[in-house]
Amino acid sequence: DGVGKDANADRTADPHNADDAALGAAVYLCGNGRDLTKEPQLRAAIFQYNRSHAYVANVRGWIDQYTAAAKSPALANVTGDARTVIEAALAQRGVPYSWGGGTAKGPSTGICCSPSGKSGARIKGFDCSGLTTYAYAQAGIRLPRTAAAQAGVGQRIPASAGTRALKPGDLVFYAYAPGRDSTIYHVGIYVGSGQMVNAARPGTVVRLDAVDAMSGYAGGARLL
Repeated sequence: DGVGKDANADRTADPHNADDAALGAAVYLCGNGRDLTKEPQLRAAIFQYNRSHAYVANVRGWIDQYTAAAKSPALANVTGDARTVIEAALAQRGVPYSWGGGTAKGPSTGICCSPSGKSGARIKGFDCSGLTTYAYAQAGIRLPRTAAAQAGVGQRIPASAGTRALKPGDLVFYAYAPGRDSTIYHVGIYVGSGQMVNAARPGTVVRLDAVDAMSGYAGGARLL
């Protein structure tokens, strides 16, 4: 009752009215001076609303989906196969991460388990190399299934060249020991302006990320 609000100016703070309920929830979540742009405070606010860690994870997943869907990179100068690959990857924004998920035909049920112990066995979606496999297939390019193997295809762009050497459509790699391709653990698709389409980890969705969102930048590969 303490945060009930009349958002539609009918002089009644009605929790069953969508406008009133939304404003009341916003006041409740932002109470005590919380800054919801800061991840720890956002999680604390959601947990206060419903004291369940599973609920917090579910809400954060929806936030990621809406955020990913709202962003669109500038592709005016990107043409041909590079544009085909990028648009195919971008069309999968909001699809859940699934360890072992994704084929040349699209999202698929993953396998158990990731190195962190997270299972993809009940999730239909993509892992990082599943997403790249799918996107490049739309341009008629068949990639090997793992990120480390994909680093051996096309023209290798060394990490020493920096991220400015990347062009839209390039694969972007990350390694536990940069310089040793056998330790590559992750791959994304560069879209320009320092961004990539990324299936980052269990609990996230396909989304746009900065190329420095993952650790151990290991260069790229140009296939287009």
